[in-house]
Amino acid sequence: MLSAVPIDTTDPLNARILAISEDRIQGYPRDPIGEIARLADLPTGLVLERLHAMLAAGVIRRIRQTLLATSLAEGALCAWQVPADRLDKAFEHLFQNDPFSGHVVLRSTDAATPGSNYKLWTTLKVPQGYSLEKHAAFLARIIGAEHYRLMSAKKLFALGVGHVRRRGMEPGARADEPAESVAVQVTQLSDAEWKVLTALKREFTPQELAEDLWAGRAREAGLATEEFHAIAEALNQRKVIGRFSTFLEHVKPLASGERVTKFNALFHWAVPPGLEEAAGREVGRHFIMTHAYWREGGPEFRNVNIMGVAHGTDKAMVLAHKAAIDQHLAEAGIPVGYTNVFWGGRSEIKPSEISPVAYRDWCHSVGIDPETMAE
Repeated sequence: MLSAVPIDTTDPLNARILAISEDRIQGYPRDPIGEIARLADLPTGLVLERLHAMLAAGVIRRIRQTLLATSLAEGALCAWQVPADRLDKAFEHLFQNDPFSGHVVLRSTDAATPGSNYKLWTTLKVPQGYSLEKHAAFLARIIGAEHYRLMSAKKLFALGVGHVRRRGMEPGARADEPAESVAVQVTQLSDAEWKVLTALKREFTPQELAEDLWAGRAREAGLATEEFHAIAEALNQRKVIGRFSTFLEHVKPLASGERVTKFNALFHWAVPPGLEEAAGREVGRHFIMTHAYWREGGPEFRNVNIMGVAHGTDKAMVLAHKAAIDQHLAEAGIPVGYTNVFWGGRSEIKPSEISPVAYRDWCHSVGIDPETMAE
């Protein structure tokens, strides 16, 4: 019976599966469950049983094919300065009512520092053809933000949230070579490609989990399974597909009562102009980093230009990882003029909507003429 299937992430077989399924299945796999089973060296039926049990119990928050949204929609990290008495309402509004805000996080610093009055942080993506700045200005009026700072990514150096495989990782653990530098540019898609992407990205229910995972999504898109595969694989070649992933909660307790992570740290570094790419590649090669980007923080954040996220269950260990990265940057001959850590508190995470059709529908729902939000 399902109730007898272990759901804790510390269960040896579950940990073995999650170490692969969180962020090791890159691109578009025709048989994602089979690929997880192969890499974990476990029977496919067992992997299906465990994923089904963990998803049904809420230990796994969602299972879905991710997209490289930076290749599909204009996006930015946004820091909002909101009066303290409006902060909770602003958080709720962006989480509940704005489909284009993904991560919604309250952050703080250990001491008053530049930018520490920006306590609400979100990711924001606006579908192709529409203005990120206009959308942010609209949200600022709604939530009562006094100021906001949009920080678009110029280069991507690390992206892969694998909490289970990072347990017990030693500070300074890193790849032999610097991380790849990925340019951020928006790819234009046809209507047929958008139809496949829309079916691809929707998260799976426990009942949908099966060995032939994509057959139902192909029917949803009105395509034969082979044609669906062909379009998805072509999109993968165009680098708009991310990975097939199982997602655990970042900070909140799981349904089993355990915490996968407790501390969510956003690291900031300011390096001299011209060294941003080199610094990002050195930061991104450290295995602890779940995200690493070149973003311009501007004067609000003392002109930091490299940002990244790391997670852990012990604050001192998270800081030890950062100290190791700082030392590595110094050894690589990259001076850091300023650095800081913004700690995550309350957080909610949902996939950002990137469909132009969905954006037009949303505009109508809030009484906006979509044409006025165009770029």
